[in-house]
Amino acid sequence: MLYQIKSAKTLEEIERGLQESAARHQFGVIAIHDLQETLKKKGVDLAMECRIYEVCNPRQAKKVLDADGAISTALPCRISVYGSPKGYMLATMRPTEMMKAFANPEIEPVAREVEEVLLQMMQDAATG
Repeated sequence: MLYQIKSAKTLEEIERGLQESAARHQFGVIAIHDLQETLKKKGVDLAMECRIYEVCNPRQAKKVLDADGAISTALPCRISVYGSPKGYMLATMRPTEMMKAFANPEIEPVAREVEEVLLQMMQDAATG
């Protein structure tokens, strides 16, 4: 269900790679959550850096939302980058596995397409 890949790049290089790859694949990075910073503002120290990138292809999102509005609970797709300058991990929940919860065969091909792009974006950002 979880896909992970290691990277020796800096956090800034990974972020730039995600932004560039998303654009090439007609996805947008619609939000970035810096969990380390957010927790710090709440008085909680998190030793590792952790950013969550919300990514979306609006046409693909519309297809699955038209099939079942409850899928909105699983959107947008998220790519997490966590670790330290010594090394980062990129991780995502596989859309094909998450969509099984909705038991709608109509959304499976879209989930497969989205998953292929997400994994490619992560590969591009981690190693490209």
